[in-house]
Amino acid sequence: MIGCLCLHGFTGAPYEVEPLVTYLQERTDWVFRVPTLPGHGETLSLKGIRYQQWMDSAEEELKGLMEICDKVYVIGFSMGGMIASFLAASYQVDKLVLLSAAAYYIHPRQLAEDVRKIMKDLIGGQLAENKLFFRYRKKVIETPMSAVFEFRKLVSSVKPLLPIISSPVFIAQGESDGIVPPKSAEYLYRTIGSNKKELSFIRNSKHHICYCDEKEVLFSRVFKFLQKD
Repeated sequence: MIGCLCLHGFTGAPYEVEPLVTYLQERTDWVFRVPTLPGHGETLSLKGIRYQQWMDSAEEELKGLMEICDKVYVIGFSMGGMIASFLAASYQVDKLVLLSAAAYYIHPRQLAEDVRKIMKDLIGGQLAENKLFFRYRKKVIETPMSAVFEFRKLVSSVKPLLPIISSPVFIAQGESDGIVPPKSAEYLYRTIGSNKKELSFIRNSKHHICYCDEKEVLFSRVFKFLQKD
């Protein structure tokens, strides 16, 4: 039996990976775990949460899958990609998939372009149609700075572990991502110790890569990677 642990990103929820999970569920009989990390979900409550709680929660989910499955795959989006990397460095994970994994954070040029588009829609009276604005507005309002510092500490704690990862890894990154820059994927590809690595850039994808216009192509590549012997 194959188990698949899927981890969402900072200030996010399982919906961030849900399209990929649904795609895989429709084509396999795998056991899936898609947890909501502490303080996350539809109602953000991150005050007082420490980064170790996010890692511990994911680790418990992995252990649960390893008890009932012969093989375990871990998929992580954004911050979840860094947590997934920690798990792959600490346990025998059979396959690792990193989606917009946040080894680096904020792509200034693309973020400036996104802000420019938001301001254009604001001036033109079309802000109600700008999905990007509404996606991030709630997060910015409800995320305490203490949580941002915890996120940064998590990334710093995981980076030194990347060279000891031996699991086959698939790395996907949107070229139009204003949150995680392409250099993050390049860094992960260069630094992760596995001798089986794939790097895939999705040209028009912003940060939420599982919702991009090219998601079917991405999902197909992920599925093909996971099916390889």
